[in-house]
Amino acid sequence: MKVDLCPNCGSDHYIKSGIVNDRQRYKCKKCNYFFSVNKIGKRIDDYYVNKSLQLYLEGLTYREIERILGVSHVSIMNWVKKYNIKRPYNSNYHPTYKILNALELGNYFSNADNIKGAGVVVTELGDKFMLIKWERFKD
Repeated sequence: MKVDLCPNCGSDHYIKSGIVNDRQRYKCKKCNYFFSVNKIGKRIDDYYVNKSLQLYLEGLTYREIERILGVSHVSIMNWVKKYNIKRPYNSNYHPTYKILNALELGNYFSNADNIKGAGVVVTELGDKFMLIKWERFKD
């Protein structure tokens, strides 16, 4: 791993200063700050971040999204905080959802009773589709 700049002052004047936990330690000559190179973490594709936030806005819980996408519910919570996502508050509202392939989706929409009096959102989910449905309020 290569070090470019001191994380404290941004200087490129540093020297090696031992090894801690099998990682090279450095000392900045300008500010005398000791640092190590950051580990390269596992990065989740932006597709899953966007899809997770979209499903969260549609009313699904963190755990439901975790089961559908296979992404940790803690990661989803962190993204919601990071991007400051706020969904409309409504305690009575919780959508139902189905995972369908293209043929099943076509059959679902061919029956008018399935969508009568309801709101529906369809989103791509890899090679399948997720249909999110909620009932409209009756006046």
